[in-house]
Amino acid sequence: MTDRRLLLKLAAASATTLWLPRSAWSAPVFRSNPFTLGVASGSPSHDSVVLWTRLVQTGLFGGNGLGKEAITVHWEVAHDEGFRRIARKGQVQALSELAHSVHAQVGGLEPDRWYFYRFMAGDATSAVGRTRTLPAPDAVVARLRLAYASCQRWEHGYYAAYRHMLAEQVDAVAFLGDYIYEYPNARGAVRVPTGGWVVTLDDYRQRYALHKSDTDLQAMHAACPWLVIWDDHEVQNDYAGLQAGDSGPQLPSSVSGFAGRRAAAYQAFYEHMPLRASVLTRGLGGLAAGAEMRVYDQVRFGQLATVYLLDVRQYKDPQACTSGDTLGSSRVNPANCAIWQDPNRTMLGAAQEQWLDQALATGSPGWNVVAQTSLFGMRDSRAGSGRSLWNDGWDGYSPARARLTDSLQRHGTANPVLLGGDVHESWVGHVKADYYKARSAVVGVEFCGTSITSRGGTNERVPELLEENPHFIFGEAEQRGYGIAEFTPGQLTTTLRVVDDVTRRDAAVGTQAVFRVASGKPVVERQ
Repeated sequence: MTDRRLLLKLAAASATTLWLPRSAWSAPVFRSNPFTLGVASGSPSHDSVVLWTRLVQTGLFGGNGLGKEAITVHWEVAHDEGFRRIARKGQVQALSELAHSVHAQVGGLEPDRWYFYRFMAGDATSAVGRTRTLPAPDAVVARLRLAYASCQRWEHGYYAAYRHMLAEQVDAVAFLGDYIYEYPNARGAVRVPTGGWVVTLDDYRQRYALHKSDTDLQAMHAACPWLVIWDDHEVQNDYAGLQAGDSGPQLPSSVSGFAGRRAAAYQAFYEHMPLRASVLTRGLGGLAAGAEMRVYDQVRFGQLATVYLLDVRQYKDPQACTSGDTLGSSRVNPANCAIWQDPNRTMLGAAQEQWLDQALATGSPGWNVVAQTSLFGMRDSRAGSGRSLWNDGWDGYSPARARLTDSLQRHGTANPVLLGGDVHESWVGHVKADYYKARSAVVGVEFCGTSITSRGGTNERVPELLEENPHFIFGEAEQRGYGIAEFTPGQLTTTLRVVDDVTRRDAAVGTQAVFRVASGKPVVERQ
């Protein structure tokens, strides 16, 4: 692992525009196209955006073949796809310590504008990407089309969903976790990942490179900016804070405990996502000692909507009362778990909770969208008396969930919308102030999306679960896909899009269901 302070300096240096004369550029002669992992953009604001790529050379796996030298990468942002009207240009250094990734932070752009961008290194030129800035914070905005997606396990299918998402003409994609999985294979795998179990920094880099090689995923990254957060499989199944999860072999001697593994995973996440260098600037100790890599943030689309991106993994307390005293998650009867209602237990951590509370206090006058990685509403899987709840999601942290809904109520937050993923199923319903009280007030609406490829359950018990949990109005467990949330000043329309066969590259897409929420009224109606 790279030393923490050096890592921060490297991240800042690799993201900063360098005004070097062309004679000072490094000019390697590449044996093959160094831009095979594609291009991406993200972390947009009203006047800036982050442009991403990563240079590779000798195949995707087992190193990138570029040695230890820094490589000068030139970038251009233009008003037109032919790059005749250049808006901004500059150079950055792709450093070996950060896997020759590029995070060009481009400022000075006009608000609410689409742009085209590309990279050049040596004699090679990347594919052209398309990105946009957000409207000015005080701008009146007529519409926002936001795609949301999660859980794209390589072994379980092809990314045809992204091919269809590309045709949706969205303004941005909110990716809600599980971009990669750490497993070496799966039963009945559709396509087999390379590299075995993912444990070390090189392992994580290789697994991201594998995913980035998918052409449908590349095309969607190149189409618009992405807002990205993580869940557990970017590190290890069911990990919680600095407590390990429940999958994988013993750590090799090159990794300093679970904190070292998490640090490697976090660094690789940064190296492969269009994130600002500032995500690495929190904490005084090293990543391997548990220092923060902050990914939670807020993004404002003028007066129409604000999206709050949450991190529900890095700061959470260990799961309560997991059966058999093992690590990871399980279903729990809260009546048999003494710490279930402990108010000190947290999902977000104290600092993030405080940040979110303050952000909601000055939230959007339009829609306030809380994008996080799990099912938010209570889902009791035991019919009749007693409860059976999953201790890894919000059900296992109900006092923390109550603090969030209390914040929405105290601040009179306009039009709260919760987006989630993780469970590989679609659940749509109403956010309750207190899920333990049947007559509790409704404070918002929830859309928990299915997976891009990761397998789910069956629909056999869905009717029973809907009856037991009447705050949900829709559930579906068998189909894979994504959601499109279209916001206007008067309403939210959410369309659930699903592919017919995730095991086929040429899978077709259809509409599973459409829902409407009128502004000022937290009621989900199926169309």
